[in-house]
Amino acid sequence: MCLALPALVTELLPDDSAKVNLGGVAKTVSLALVSDVKPGDYVIVHVGYALSVIDPEEAARTLELFREMGELAEDVPA
Repeated sequence: MCLALPALVTELLPDDSAKVNLGGVAKTVSLALVSDVKPGDYVIVHVGYALSVIDPEEAARTLELFREMGELAEDVPA
C-alpha cells in the first residue's frame, strides 16, 4: 500500500528541493515533479517527492482524517 501525505512547504532550497513540515517533522523533499511551488503551499509527498500542489482546505481535511484514524487506532485493544 502506498501513502502520500500533505505537507506544508516552509522553505525553498537549491536543486529543486524544499523543506516541508510533515506533522510537526521537518523533512527535505524533491520538487523535481512539480512547478511553481512557494513557501506556504501544501504539496502531496510520497517517498521524498512532492507529487502535486493541493488546496490548503483539502490539505486540512486530509490531515484531520489522519488524526481521527490515529485516535481510533489508539482505542483498539491490542
